Amino acid sequence: MKKEQLYEGKAKKVYATEDPDLVIVSYKDDATALDGLKKGTIAGKGAINNRMSNFLMQLLEKEGVPTHFVKELNDRETVVKKVSIVPLEVIVRNVSAGHFAQRYGVEEGIVFDEPTFEFSYKNDDLHDPLLNDSHALALKLATKEEIDAIRAMALKVNEVLKAFFLSLNVRLIDFKLEFGRLSDGSLVLADEISPDTCRFWDATTGEKLDKDRFRRDLGGIEDAYNEMMRRVFGA
Repeated sequence: MKKEQLYEGKAKKVYATEDPDLVIVSYKDDATALDGLKKGTIAGKGAINNRMSNFLMQLLEKEGVPTHFVKELNDRETVVKKVSIVPLEVIVRNVSAGHFAQRYGVEEGIVFDEPTFEFSYKNDDLHDPLLNDSHALALKLATKEEIDAIRAMALKVNEVLKAFFLSLNVRLIDFKLEFGRLSDGSLVLADEISPDTCRFWDATTGEKLDKDRFRRDLGGIEDAYNEMMRRVFGA
């Protein structure tokens, strides 16, 4: 049973339940970009992100990646294990795009020989700066063992999802992950996997099927999200 609201973020609300180890996540249609400077609404986004993320979390569980997923309640709400989020955003990139292309002055679309792995400090006030393992250890954001485990899990996620999406004629360009600690200290994949947190390009046309359509005012935002939903669920 859903109890008091514990937290509200840019895209989700979190509610307590009668079980202290479980919470309910409710997905919103709100959209933000450019460090929160751009705000809007993407109709139906919450339901799409909820259902798609739950499907992908279950797919990853079958491949040995532990996640926070417990049970989908309805189109917008899901029961998940309560976690303490590790304040490290993990970005895995297969192809140059977005901030990577801007930061290093290269064109978008360069296919990497192997995926790149980045950490950023999950801190809105500091605009999520990039950091390395040594910085994360110095700031006591995670232990060396946790950093190693997060890297291994993130690369496994990439391996599984890259193959899955390619089977749908979609290229997984890059994506952001978050990990959390359970009450016993063990690490699980948390947050979401959706067009909000991944870059998806049609493998044939290169059409963008993700939040970049909102970030860059490309139009067809709802159509892109619905197309990804259609491909994942085959509807």
